[in-house]
Amino acid sequence: MAGVKAFVHLFVEPSQLEKVGEELAKFEEVTDVFEVTGEYDIIILVSADDVGGFRRFVSGKLLKVPGVRSAVTSIVLHTYKREGEVVYE
Repeated sequence: MAGVKAFVHLFVEPSQLEKVGEELAKFEEVTDVFEVTGEYDIIILVSADDVGGFRRFVSGKLLKVPGVRSAVTSIVLHTYKREGEVVYE
């Protein structure tokens, strides 16, 4: 896996949920956007060239989206299975 992939769990203002989801979908770094139940409101999968690129995305784009209250990030360390394909490395 080249680059950095991360799941970002977002807390969003309830009245802004749909707008935030639509705005996030516009970013080229965001590959998937999910509105979810549970503790978080939206979970996105982000792809960046490196940690610096991911940091710039978070501080320069993600946290500036109106309605995003906060984010919790999980960096992908290894992929065992993706879209039905088993990955062994």
